Amino acid sequence: MFKQILMVDVTPGTTLATMIGGILAPWISLFYGPNRLIPIILLVSVTAMDWVTGIAASKKDKTYSSEYGIRQGVPRTMFLLALPVVANLFDQMFVLPGLLFYAITLGLIYHTWQSLTANAYRAGWGKWIPEAVVKLIESELKAKMERATKRGAEPTEVTEPSKATESSDPSDPSDPSDPSDPSDPTERNDS
Repeated sequence: MFKQILMVDVTPGTTLATMIGGILAPWISLFYGPNRLIPIILLVSVTAMDWVTGIAASKKDKTYSSEYGIRQGVPRTMFLLALPVVANLFDQMFVLPGLLFYAITLGLIYHTWQSLTANAYRAGWGKWIPEAVVKLIESELKAKMERATKRGAEPTEVTEPSKATESSDPSDPSDPSDPSDPSDPTERNDS
């Protein structure tokens, strides 16, 4: 039984992953505190997904620029990853059990989640995002669309999910929320 547990395929990939983990884990513990690997992995993951969706959205609306992405995005990402380090130092200074670290880290994860979801919607992946989530990120979505318009994108309206579900009379042909009407401005375009 123990022989099966200890048998691991040693491949170049597992060797590299082990080496990277062995190098990074002590540093993550040193900077972010002990036993905080999972929140940091989550923060790094949503940040990476935010980059991917941001690039896809900017390529779709033709505002992609390495000036904005690299020169402003990398320092911003480094700053976001440094905030939990500072929070951990405050926790240690005030002898708190990670209160500030978790508050800051979870706040950053939530804000980055809103950003990546709005970027995914702008990239045309909205059909996979539930309407309730679109409603939660509506202000972030509007801000991103306004910023893209300032950078040269064609102005677009943010679809309000509540309008698409309201209907006064289903038999009224002039009803603006009729899903069969191709000119309906409230209908989501997810292509």
